[in-house]
Amino acid sequence: MDPVLGALIATVAVTLIIAVAAVLVVRFAVSGTEGRTRAAILTAAAEVIRAIRGRR
Repeated sequence: MDPVLGALIATVAVTLIIAVAAVLVVRFAVSGTEGRTRAAILTAAAEVIRAIRGRR
């Protein structure tokens, strides 16, 4: 396998895994909460995702 292709596949796989993990964390955090606490949970999840991506 070409090293460039391998690096591309690995990058896409890692990005996909992180995206799925972020969606699952938010889904599990939001399920069963009241409407007034959802905004705080979603804000906190967005801050964590921004920190992981390096935009904070």
